[in-house]
Amino acid sequence: MSYVVPSHPVPPGAPPPGSRRGGRWSRTVRRLAAVVALATGAALAGPGAAGASTAEPAQAWAAALERITSFGANPGGLNMYVYRPAALPANAPVVVALHGCTQSAQVYSDNSGLNTFADRHGFLVVYAETTTVNNANKCFNWFQPGDTRRGQGEAASIRQMVAHAATAYGVDTGRVQVTGLSAGGAMTSVMLAAYPDVFAAGAVVAGIPYGCGTDVVSAFGCMSPGVDRTPAAWAQAVRDAHPGFAGPWPRVAIWHGDNDATVAPRNADELRDQWTSVHGLGQTPDRTSTIGPNSTRRSEYLAADGRSVVEVDRVPGIGHGTPVDPGSGAEQCGATGTQHFIDSVCSSYWITRFFGLDGSTTPEPPVDPPTEPAACWTANNYEHVRAGRATTTGGQVYAKGSGQHLGLYNTFVTHTLKESPAGHYVIADGSCP
Repeated sequence: MSYVVPSHPVPPGAPPPGSRRGGRWSRTVRRLAAVVALATGAALAGPGAAGASTAEPAQAWAAALERITSFGANPGGLNMYVYRPAALPANAPVVVALHGCTQSAQVYSDNSGLNTFADRHGFLVVYAETTTVNNANKCFNWFQPGDTRRGQGEAASIRQMVAHAATAYGVDTGRVQVTGLSAGGAMTSVMLAAYPDVFAAGAVVAGIPYGCGTDVVSAFGCMSPGVDRTPAAWAQAVRDAHPGFAGPWPRVAIWHGDNDATVAPRNADELRDQWTSVHGLGQTPDRTSTIGPNSTRRSEYLAADGRSVVEVDRVPGIGHGTPVDPGSGAEQCGATGTQHFIDSVCSSYWITRFFGLDGSTTPEPPVDPPTEPAACWTANNYEHVRAGRATTTGGQVYAKGSGQHLGLYNTFVTHTLKESPAGHYVIADGSCP
């Protein structure tokens, strides 16, 4: 998400969000946002990000996506595009896809691999797109209260896209899903919290829990080192987004790279805490397994009926981006033609399965590899906290899960931590395989 910077918050006394799209005030806000971006963007960009290509060939755009110029109320000033398979069945499911910063609907469509499975399984893909009018770096404004509340701003615009898809394409409003990368992943959290009555499931890729940031300063802290709250506190933020809603709550898949230096991996743990608590579950997984060609570690949290309602997928060896696996195999997808689509595992394949869009009525139960070694990390206390393996309170550091005391919160104290089961860390100095 902030391989580019979030836009500057609206100063006190400014006009309401709906009035910021034009006129002198809009130009002033955009200039402020550009100044912030120029001042801090270089520090936030990953290696090579400055040279990332976002060119959009006109012929590819016309052939791949349909621009919807009028889809009803659009208080967030977003663009709507649709990928419609040649053989779209009646009452088809729909997946809403939200791009990352500096990207566009076309870039996300070209590289994420979602269209492969839309063709294969017959569902509509709605690509929402933000612009530099909203945010200098084309990030969804996941941290701006005027864009993250039910009935307001960008969140309301995305909701209206779903309503338009229902009337224009006859999609099944009981099978609406949402997914996104980075700022789009954080906006996925927004949509699941603000509209749990609309979305049956979501997949957050390198994103952030709902309710973490409320302005540009707090947004940076959410991204890195991340914010540690109790599961109950995170869950309350979701419930407060739509007071009175009693469920059923959306199912949520969480994807994060182990080496993400932009959005700290601890955000995957906080997202897990948020949504397991919303579903009334504990934070110890009911099933674990490895998936894909790179042995992505999957942890599942099950409802009473045995359904996986929260899933965490930790992708080894990758940084900030959407995992893809270019190729023509059944479990392959995507392209690496632009920044932040990383050759690893086809996340869209597994997300489509989690959404239940692959034709199977019951997901296959995973099998724990009997000889899978425990995961171990040796790092200083600062890095353990940043990676989400430990928490800090009063300047002291404690291992997540076990609560073991690691010492002072600094870069001088080093420990080896072993993770077993997923999300539970114990001190293993000198004894970890």
